[in-house]
Amino acid sequence: MKRICAFAILATVVLSAVAQTNTAARKLTLQDCFSEALAHNLDLQIERFAPQISLYDLYAAYGGYDPAFSLSGRHGYNASPGGGFNQYSTNPIPARVTQSDSFNSGIGGVLPLGLQYNFSGSIADTASSGNPGSTSGDIGVSLTQPLLKNFWTDGNRLSVSVAKNRLKYTEQSLRNQIITTVTAVENAYYELIYARENVKVQQQALDLAQKQLSDDKQRVELKVLAERGGTIEQDEAQVATSRASLITAEFKYVGAQNALKILLTDNYAHWQEVEIIPTTPMEAVKQLLDLQDSWTKGLAQRPDMIQAKLDVEQQGLQLKYSFNQLFPQLDLTGSYGFNGQGREFSDAFGQIDQGNAPFYSIGAQFSIPLSNVRARNSYKTTKAQQQQILLTLKKLEQNIMLQIDNAVSQARSAWESVGATRQARVYAEVALEAEQGKYAAGKSTTFTVLQLQIKLTTARSDEIQALAEYNKALANLAQQEGSTLERRQVDVKLK
Repeated sequence: MKRICAFAILATVVLSAVAQTNTAARKLTLQDCFSEALAHNLDLQIERFAPQISLYDLYAAYGGYDPAFSLSGRHGYNASPGGGFNQYSTNPIPARVTQSDSFNSGIGGVLPLGLQYNFSGSIADTASSGNPGSTSGDIGVSLTQPLLKNFWTDGNRLSVSVAKNRLKYTEQSLRNQIITTVTAVENAYYELIYARENVKVQQQALDLAQKQLSDDKQRVELKVLAERGGTIEQDEAQVATSRASLITAEFKYVGAQNALKILLTDNYAHWQEVEIIPTTPMEAVKQLLDLQDSWTKGLAQRPDMIQAKLDVEQQGLQLKYSFNQLFPQLDLTGSYGFNGQGREFSDAFGQIDQGNAPFYSIGAQFSIPLSNVRARNSYKTTKAQQQQILLTLKKLEQNIMLQIDNAVSQARSAWESVGATRQARVYAEVALEAEQGKYAAGKSTTFTVLQLQIKLTTARSDEIQALAEYNKALANLAQQEGSTLERRQVDVKLK
């Protein structure tokens, strides 16, 4: 049964090696991976639409200032049958037919300061039975300027301001997604290095176990060891265990490959047969960690913090609008233009062109709801929402400080682990070498040597893991500070 299991494990290793020979190797630095992710990561591609959509919303908000052109025409016909008598004449009232043609046009809209304007013109021709008719027309402009309600801000100005605010908000959403993606790529890259190096460590462990088995078999043949002392069985068990650990490490290496690939591409099938070979060394470079400096960075440049401040700003715009709606409607109105009249259209147009029959008006109009319930309660609601958002901002500030504090502690702890695991690996190598010398002199046992081999393998794996965790801790700290892009010199355009 043991031989069958060993054969199955060996076959799995062989098949895995054959599969790896069919893959195409591609060497990538960490910066190469960043470039691939920025160009092809699907989460980034999705998020890049958000600022575009917000920009279109901003353009749509400016549509509130688009002038509107109107044009209308009307023909009227009215026939009166006649036949009756009036008190001043004995003659019957004659039948009467009246026809009229009228045309109206105008351009109206509102300016950013709330001034409403309307440039209009009209012309009408009226004729009836026995009457050649007459033509009249006018051209002019009318203006309405709010002085209280809708003076400081109105619906159009609010829409434009909010749209500008939301554009900045979505730009920070994109920046946050870029930071998240870059950090994920960095972590996946370090995990891939660890997985790759761990395969080497497990292969070294298997080589050690196989050498121990080979040496002990020679000793049995030379009668140095007893054939039935259990030594060979211990060696066989260690070889099988090491081989199983190697298979697990190779499986995790494939998983680490796939975890990085999915971050780099929008066509996974194209990368499926590619083996990524990381070329950026994973080093432990000590960083100066200043909690106060990290807090300053995080509170100033983290995307979610900037977004929270934009939410406060947006609510301030809403509060300003709600406050302005509390005031009465007091509008200054005015109009100015020229009249024209004659028997033909040309006569009316001629008089209008001469401008010798002007008209004008100036006045004011005032209105206010008697209770103003809606405006007063809308203002109270908006004010309460502002207080709520301010408290949310304060809570976020505390959470950011806590997250950065934890990230700094994690980075410091990870740095200490790098040194400790390095020392542990060195001592494990020395201990195994010394024990192997004792074993060769017949002063130690196979069991002791095998235990030290296991400790050395664990120490080597722990050292690589500590290196990866330290570099990941620095990447996490940069993400919590919002300084990932500056740290990795990633220059991107948010629009």
